[in-house]
Amino acid sequence: MEDIKIGIIGMSHGNGHPYSWSAIVNGYDHEYMKDCPFPVIPDYLKKQKWPDSSIKGANVNSIWTQSKTISKHIAQSTYIKHVCEDIDKLLEYSDCIMLARDDYKNHNKFSKIFLDSGLPIYIDKPIATSISQFEKIYKNEKYEGQIFTCSALRYCSDLNLSISDKNKIGEIEEIKAITPKEWDKYSIHIIEPVLNILPSKLNIKSSKVIIRGKSKQLDIVWDSNQKTSLISSGEESSQIKITVSGTKGSVTLIHKDTFMAFKKSIEKFLYGIRNKTIESPMLYNKKIVDIINRGLS
Repeated sequence: MEDIKIGIIGMSHGNGHPYSWSAIVNGYDHEYMKDCPFPVIPDYLKKQKWPDSSIKGANVNSIWTQSKTISKHIAQSTYIKHVCEDIDKLLEYSDCIMLARDDYKNHNKFSKIFLDSGLPIYIDKPIATSISQFEKIYKNEKYEGQIFTCSALRYCSDLNLSISDKNKIGEIEEIKAITPKEWDKYSIHIIEPVLNILPSKLNIKSSKVIIRGKSKQLDIVWDSNQKTSLISSGEESSQIKITVSGTKGSVTLIHKDTFMAFKKSIEKFLYGIRNKTIESPMLYNKKIVDIINRGLS
């Protein structure tokens, strides 16, 4: 079977995903990657074993960004063959697209051409922050499952409860989760892992927003009467943590392995393409956007 050819779109302010995602698929050049403007990326890449750690059966072979200089450096750093001066040139080289920008206000603009063409597309988190934005993008979907979107922390093993954790906690009563930075872009990093922990069919009974300086907190009561507090700290650098409390005790989960979270999310995207399965259900994604939007009010 031939490798799946990926076209990648980047980049947005403060977001190094075009470097990291391309490296996870293709591997990377150590010398060029030293000049990556996001030092955390080469730091976690060098802890892996290469080329074994790269994703097999796929290749990021084309890139477009708003700057040819940026595109060229990402391409040199991650072995991308084609640097495109126009975004629509990606169509010539690609079986699918990774939209590796988190400026969600531009997601409809950048995704439409590829959705119209029928290419599967991975849209970086958050796909949108309102239901109207979300529905505008999904109106361009040509078939169910064409859009894949998530926080990579949806697949983060260190934010999942183990069997021993569940035994220690008992019946879940309350979850408190905290992420650094701003609510609109980063709350999804705690929303998705928290939804993984809670029973899947829960509906929201009530929600309330609390603002303390730069910090924003969304308190949710579910129809099971379980409570969650989702907090964006407003701080530039702090740990992503989830504390789960129950009838027996509590456990705190701390996010540590960014590389594997990204790798698993890209593998899920590619699995759906190969097997024609829906790996990122629309209704689930809509639920997440609704929670993000509640925190903006």
